[in-house]
Order: sequence, then structure tokens, then C-alpha cells
Amino acid sequence: MKAFYCDHFTLPLPASHRFPMAKYRALRERLVDERVIDPADLLVPEPAPWATLELVHHAAYVRAVATGTLPAEAQRRIGFPWSPEMVERSRRSVGATIAASEVALGEGVAANLAGGTHHAFADRGEGYCVFNDVAVAARALLERRAVERVLVVDLDVHQGNGTAAIFAREPRVFTMSLHGACNFPFRKERSDLDVALPDGTTDDEYLAALEPALASALAAHRPDFAFYLAGADPYEGDRLGRLQLTIDGLMRRDRTVFDACTARRVPVALSMGGGYAPAIDDIVTIHANTVRLAAGTHHRWIDSRSSAHGRGLPAASSATTTDAR
Repeated sequence: MKAFYCDHFTLPLPASHRFPMAKYRALRERLVDERVIDPADLLVPEPAPWATLELVHHAAYVRAVATGTLPAEAQRRIGFPWSPEMVERSRRSVGATIAASEVALGEGVAANLAGGTHHAFADRGEGYCVFNDVAVAARALLERRAVERVLVVDLDVHQGNGTAAIFAREPRVFTMSLHGACNFPFRKERSDLDVALPDGTTDDEYLAALEPALASALAAHRPDFAFYLAGADPYEGDRLGRLQLTIDGLMRRDRTVFDACTARRVPVALSMGGGYAPAIDDIVTIHANTVRLAAGTHHRWIDSRSSAHGRGLPAASSATTTDAR
């Protein structure tokens, strides 16, 4: 399975900053060490072109990010001080989801080992999100008519408010979010399907909410492509999560999503989303488990495509991977 990474594009953050930037490199190294991903399948994405970012984001906002003229209040809402490194990292992260979506069209599943920047709105960023990677990648696929209907499955513990607002009047995109009812953002947007969970939600309670919601979204929208934001922050040990999912429960969550999409032959582009456990190793384990399950799904797609060819049947997808630039 192809996985795109940009962990060597780092932000100059103070040591006391609570964003766990170190998790990205640690995740890539874990995936290689445990032979989940072949090193040859780990790819560095191109930065998202400015014009592609403007498929979603207002030109004035993109220009302010590019030129370092974001007001102090805008930087405070994002949570990162402006720097050239912030701009490069943000563009690369969006580029990774664009590239993963292109690969997934042909291979069933591909991953961005970062991304999930779902708090970025068309005209602003917030919550450690500068540009909205999934929204830009979805709009890029739709604009070139590679797909007709997109499902966004957002299972970060925080509602994907930026994504919901961006696609509020876009019938081709169905946004689904399971999130903590009492968690950030405290002013929620309206997704096409919101499931707000109380503090302390456990594995079984979470799965009991996820399964019918996902089935409903798939049946109602009939997507031909899905983006999956697999946040590590519903974890019981997360500082910002307030839910009580175990590592095993999060694996059950991931398996539910991949199995449901695979059963309907819906390709999936995976982004990591948030994770704020005090122990970086816990965050890395959760994300690595998600990628491991994605890789298993990829193998099933490839095997089924080979079987179809062997029987003289058309492949599951005739799409080809294109240059993310």
C-alpha cells in the first residue's frame, strides 16, 4: 500500500508546545520496522499547488498564508506561529491527501501519514489546521470528474467543523462525524450526519453508534469514494479526548470502516487526524494499527482485482494514478 509522508518538513515550535509533531516520524519508522509498509511504498508528496488550494480556500486567505501576512489573531486560532516551514508543511500535508486519493482510485486504499486537518474553514484555519486536506482533495477529484459522490467519514474526537461548513451546500459530498458532544469545537457546524457522543463513551457504545451511522451514510449517499479521518484522540488515555475507547476498540472502529467500504467497493483515502496522549508511543500504536488494517484492505482489493482479471471480468477500477502536481 502506498503511504505519503512529510514528517521531515517540521515546524519550529517551542519545546513546551502541546502539538505532538514527533508522532509523524515515529509512525513512519514504526511502519517500516514492523514491515507494515515497504520502504519503496513510502513517498514524499508534492506541495499542493496554490490554485488547487483555492478550489476550497478563499484567495485572500491563501495569499495571507503564503506571504506571512496572517494577523496575530488568525495565527492564534490556528495554534501555530507563521513561518515558511508552516507554509511548506501545510501544503505538503494537503498534497499527501491529494496523492493518496489518486492512488486509492486505482488501488482501493492509500494513506497520508499526517493530515486530517478538518478544522480549517474556507477563509481561516483553527485548531492546528491551516488548510483542509480532505476538502481540497475531495474538491480536486470532483472538479476533474474522477468521482461523482464522496463520503467523508470523520472519526476524530473533535467535530470536523471546517469540512462540514465547506461542504454544507455541496450535494456531491456527504459529511459524517462521530465526535464528543462536549468537546472542541464548542460551536458545532452541521454535518450531513452528526453523532454527538457523551463523555466517557466506551468501545461497545461507540461501535453501537458507528455501525448504523456508517451504514446509513453509505446507503443514503451511495458514494464512489471515501475519505477516512482516523483520529487517535477517542483513546481513553488522550488528554483532549474525554471518551474511553481502548486501543483494541479503536482497531474495531477502523475495521468497521474498512470492511463497510470494501464490501461496497468504495475506495478509501486515509488521513491520521488528531492524537494527544501524553505517551507518544500510544498515539503511534493507534495510528500504526489503523495503517496496518488499511494495508490488509489494500491486499484484499488487489487480490480481488487479480481474480477478476483471471476470470476475464473488468477490474474494480479503471482509474490510473496521476501526478499529484
